[in-house]
Amino acid sequence: MKNILITGGAGFIGSMLCTELVKNKKFNVIVLDILNYDKNSLNHLMGYDNFFFHNINILNKKKLLPFIKKADLIIPLAALVGAPLCEKNKKLAIQTNEKIINFTVKNLKKKQRIIYPTTNSGYGIGAKDKYCDENSPLNPVSLYGVTKNKAEKLISAHPNSICFRLATVFGYSFRMRTDLLVNNLVKESLEKKKLTLFEPHFRRNFVHISDVVRAIMFAIKNFNSLKNGKVYNLGLSTANYTKLQLAKKINKYIPIKILVDTKRKDPDKRDYFVSNDKIEKKGFKCYKSLDEGIIELKKIYKINGYEKIKNNY
Repeated sequence: MKNILITGGAGFIGSMLCTELVKNKKFNVIVLDILNYDKNSLNHLMGYDNFFFHNINILNKKKLLPFIKKADLIIPLAALVGAPLCEKNKKLAIQTNEKIINFTVKNLKKKQRIIYPTTNSGYGIGAKDKYCDENSPLNPVSLYGVTKNKAEKLISAHPNSICFRLATVFGYSFRMRTDLLVNNLVKESLEKKKLTLFEPHFRRNFVHISDVVRAIMFAIKNFNSLKNGKVYNLGLSTANYTKLQLAKKINKYIPIKILVDTKRKDPDKRDYFVSNDKIEKKGFKCYKSLDEGIIELKKIYKINGYEKIKNNY
């Protein structure tokens, strides 16, 4: 049975990925997490005999190393995620997002595999009339983007590695986040009946969390055919939107007043559209639409609320 090690497995992506992986009896799923945000996101998996949870800080190298050595596949999800959080905790961001990745890669044997969901934040500010692809220059405009780009470079040097540059993720998770852009704007729309946008022209690509999980499962199954490509953008190709376009789409399902604040600036200056052609040519395509995600979030917020959710910052 293959051992899959997931650091940060109790998080937004990890809790959903683990749920899918444990259903496959071919894998032992080993999770390391310090449970900073939600201590209950993996409770539903504790009855599976192929699921193993360890409340360990991955920055403790002595505790981390034995797990690295026993893993057939590693999926590093433990990170400080997002520009605001990394700016608030710069030293910890560098240690977690970059330095511990370097330690992990240095201790991998060639045959061990690693799949790294990173970010497309590194594109920074893209050309107005051109989509960013995997060959586009990386010009991160935040410490978050810098650390994740450095980690991607380290992982790409390993012969058995695949990196996914994720678009902005949206949708429900067992470890819910309402600070992500789509999740946040839907919450704000329901709560305030209006959206006040700043820098509404800023562009993003989006991807539903279920498609992220599907992509990782696809990569596990088709690892040998994907590893030579090394790095892939991963997003919904029909979901390259500006903030204003996104707000108008939300307005289809939640009637709101849309206002623009011309004085406020966005601390995260990313502004780009992204091409996902490379991964689509390999046979994988994202399908869950923004419309479906907005409807899903609307239902969940109305039933469960959102006041008790502990976000990244």
